[in-house]
Amino acid sequence: MEPVTHFLTGACMGRAGLNRKTALATLTVTLAAEAPDLDVLGEFKGRVFGFAHHRGFTHSFVGITLVSAAVVGFVYLIWRLRGRKLKDPDLPPRWGLLFLFAYLAGLSHILLDYTNDYGVRPFWPFSEKWYSWDIVFIVEPIILIFLVAGLVLPAFFSSIDREIGVRRKQPAGRWGATLALIGVVALWGVRDYEHRRALNALEARNYESADPIRASAFPSWGNPFRWVGVVETQNFFAMTMVDSLAPDVDPDGEMQILYKPEETAVTLAAKRSYLGRVYLDWAQYPITETEPIESGDQGYIVRFKDLRFQHPGKTSQSVLSGTVELDRNMKVVKEYMGSHPR
Repeated sequence: MEPVTHFLTGACMGRAGLNRKTALATLTVTLAAEAPDLDVLGEFKGRVFGFAHHRGFTHSFVGITLVSAAVVGFVYLIWRLRGRKLKDPDLPPRWGLLFLFAYLAGLSHILLDYTNDYGVRPFWPFSEKWYSWDIVFIVEPIILIFLVAGLVLPAFFSSIDREIGVRRKQPAGRWGATLALIGVVALWGVRDYEHRRALNALEARNYESADPIRASAFPSWGNPFRWVGVVETQNFFAMTMVDSLAPDVDPDGEMQILYKPEETAVTLAAKRSYLGRVYLDWAQYPITETEPIESGDQGYIVRFKDLRFQHPGKTSQSVLSGTVELDRNMKVVKEYMGSHPR
């Protein structure tokens, strides 16, 4: 998920009751909920290197142990620099408990990233296998609404309570944050149900008289009932939009057929490159496009795409596509992610 969702999830976890156990809990879990994305610093060594290491070490059950320790160490440093000041002197920081809470927030980060279609590698270094639930888009407006409302509305009602002189037993914000987190989990349940309906619709028919080998449905932006369907057959991939409220895939709807490219010495050389190996390890529905270079010393350009991040009928190159440039002797000249070298 994008950073705002992670930060807000951490803040809600703190406000839902963790801040009653130890001082500095809300600050710690809010930072720890986003901290695994520090792996984006790998892009300083290039986008291909950053892509290879994104959602790897820092997004694993082992890795977030070190990430959590780093967050707690950072909070401790800030606390010391501020003169050990606390809002409530009767509630001192409990550093062991803060580490546990930071690890819990790190788990929330892995879980949130698992729900979208990019995936995570939680069992690194024991396994590099990617896992994804494929039920929500990387930016999910409904989740953002739940989390923001859970943090903002209690403050609004608290101001009204003060004006009318009402005192409540529950601390301000606790009920709102708890309901927000429950709402996120409930939304996952709804999206999972709709996702299964979309998958059933894709698997229930054939494509150009060919039976599907496998099928997947990926979330699309804005409409929780509309999915990008990708189906693999023996000779081609079929892409179509799926309405999970309908009983089946519309046979008259827009569908794109992409035939599997022939394997050549050029594509094999590109797949053996650093980018090619990393990309094929991550991609669920990889497809390559080969283009000869007509000018200069000549050679070839091989583009890697994952159909998870394409839409039927659209040919624009995604930021999650990769390119390998080869010379005439099949030696790698350049590798880059996105539509332009960086």
